[in-house]
Amino acid sequence: MTASLDPRHGLRTLRHTLATARDHLVKRAPHRRVMLKWLHWTLVPLLIWFVLVTPDDVMRIGMWAFRVHSVLGLVFVLLTLYWTADTLRRGLAGRPGPKLKGVARWVHPWLHRSLLLLMFGVAMTGFLIGLTSHVLLWAGGIVPIAPPLSMPSANRWWGEVHVYEFYVLTGVVIAHAGFHTWRHLWLKDNVLRIMAPKRFHRFL
Repeated sequence: MTASLDPRHGLRTLRHTLATARDHLVKRAPHRRVMLKWLHWTLVPLLIWFVLVTPDDVMRIGMWAFRVHSVLGLVFVLLTLYWTADTLRRGLAGRPGPKLKGVARWVHPWLHRSLLLLMFGVAMTGFLIGLTSHVLLWAGGIVPIAPPLSMPSANRWWGEVHVYEFYVLTGVVIAHAGFHTWRHLWLKDNVLRIMAPKRFHRFL
């Protein structure tokens, strides 16, 4: 009876329960490469959307369109933060193949790192836009972005940075895709088959 009331016993039980739940989730979770494949092909259309469509564009349609735009932004940020956390914890998933030599071998990790850094930067500047706003902004009408500090000059500046970050990110995405296409066609290391859905493998 005394042991069951011992706080240390309760903590041990809690730690054991959490460890068991974690191990169960790890075993049932999809392979990391499968998760990254889903991340890639979910983020690409979202990136295209945010490059082509601005909040002013959707506001002309109506408030419902702005809410949809905001929800897509929330999804983009959550996926970006997940990808960033996963990379910080486990490192880059892709490794330079044996056919990559010289400069190309050096470019490989930096293309991946710059892509991830820019995506995280987009999420951070979105937070700073909310922080410097004069009203409380909500991501998707669900999550408050940041407590508004009402700093109009800083708000305009971070808004400009946010927009140009998307253009730079698009350039890095194109460079990233071009680099792997070059590897696939010139070095013939079948790299595109790694991230492409299986239904398209017969074309690669």
